Amino acid sequence: MVGKTAYMRGRSRSTRPVSKRAPNWVIYQPDEVKALIINLAREGRSQSDIGNILRDEHGIPLVKPIIGYGVHKVLEEAGFAPRIPEDIYNLMVKSTKLRRHMERNPKDFSNKRGLQITESKIYALTRYYKRRGQLPADWNHRNEIVTI
Repeated sequence: MVGKTAYMRGRSRSTRPVSKRAPNWVIYQPDEVKALIINLAREGRSQSDIGNILRDEHGIPLVKPIIGYGVHKVLEEAGFAPRIPEDIYNLMVKSTKLRRHMERNPKDFSNKRGLQITESKIYALTRYYKRRGQLPADWNHRNEIVTI
């Protein structure tokens, strides 16, 4: 399957349906979906949790075809957007846990390698988000670990 991975998603190699419009069976209007997203954000849910809840409990497969943009932009408009993108934040939490584990278990070399891989992912994502302007140019994840 070389070459087909550019448009495939997920472990199952499934693809999302190609449609610019919301499915006919979705009963929610754009304002209702925005209200649902904002209410879930007020409860302290993350972006990925909001997407999963909308999919599983409300039958909304994707937000973008209904509203015209994604969950993050809705959260930005409402003032609930996180300072740090969710993927970097989750990697930082993982890195912090691995670091604490390494302090207690200095001979655990497989976790040492896992920490190196996690740190590499953080650095790569940091470069990406700095290029896109979502993180300040002087942002460093080491300074943020204290707040986790």
